[in-house]
Amino acid sequence: MRPLRERIAAGETILADGALGSLLIERGLQPGQAPEEFCLTQPGLLKEIVRLYQDAGAEVFQANTFGASPLKLTRHGLADRAAEINRQAVAIVREVVRGNGYVWASVGPSGQLLKPYGDTEPGTVLENYTVQARALAEAKPDLIAVETMTDLAEAVLAVRAVRQANPDMLLVATMTFERSKRGFFTIMGNSIPQTAQSLVEAGADLVGSNCGNGIEKMVEIAREFRRVTDRPLVIRPNAGLPDITEGQPVYPETPEFMATCVPELLETKLGILGGCCGTTPAHIREFRHVLDARRCGPGSERTKASEIQS
Repeated sequence: MRPLRERIAAGETILADGALGSLLIERGLQPGQAPEEFCLTQPGLLKEIVRLYQDAGAEVFQANTFGASPLKLTRHGLADRAAEINRQAVAIVREVVRGNGYVWASVGPSGQLLKPYGDTEPGTVLENYTVQARALAEAKPDLIAVETMTDLAEAVLAVRAVRQANPDMLLVATMTFERSKRGFFTIMGNSIPQTAQSLVEAGADLVGSNCGNGIEKMVEIAREFRRVTDRPLVIRPNAGLPDITEGQPVYPETPEFMATCVPELLETKLGILGGCCGTTPAHIREFRHVLDARRCGPGSERTKASEIQS
């Protein structure tokens, strides 16, 4: 396959997979259990999920590394196996993909609150992400996504750690926003303009948002990002916000409904489109149909590429 960076620079929107955690819950992930443990104990189950998203038409597949930093794994007694888990997670996806897709490694929040709001020193968080970033440098995914961040200061530390350990890696950074009377902000009060500028300055190639919102609000968020940055965007909406039914989260946005909003997202020049919590292979299959129709149909002229830092 052509290098992912090259395709995005040419103006393509690449389709990523949907939720991983939601599918793991359906397959037996218990409350309080570390999803990353599955890398060690149930690699076959993770491969099954990759195949489901392959069949749905995705081209970018998530390695199960979202919480695979030492600080996050400490609560599960797995901190000393962080490097092993990261390497194994990437290898699992790579074995399925075999050159017919791209592997993205996820870097999620540390679970700690930085000073002055919490008790964790920035240096501790930076070292935490450095351990994960160095392990991923050995594993060699096709891109690394710092994601689901709500504190810009922590996100910047994660991006810097990944960039330092992986100078040439395609690096995505996305944060989660809430709508307020003043617009969209993270729960720590970071605005979209502030976020876009800081993440790019820290070394991100693509910026955007994932989680926390259904697709209609994500269209608004994408438009605001587009007003303040010329970088390709990454958008991965939830299938709405869940209700809990019989102890299980139920997401309201159907594949068909979400697909109706995809054309509006594509107008913001996405580099990568995918799904977050609650999205399934059925959602990604509908997204694939929209992308294919846009590529082949009238008016399918591709938008000019925004430049990516090389």
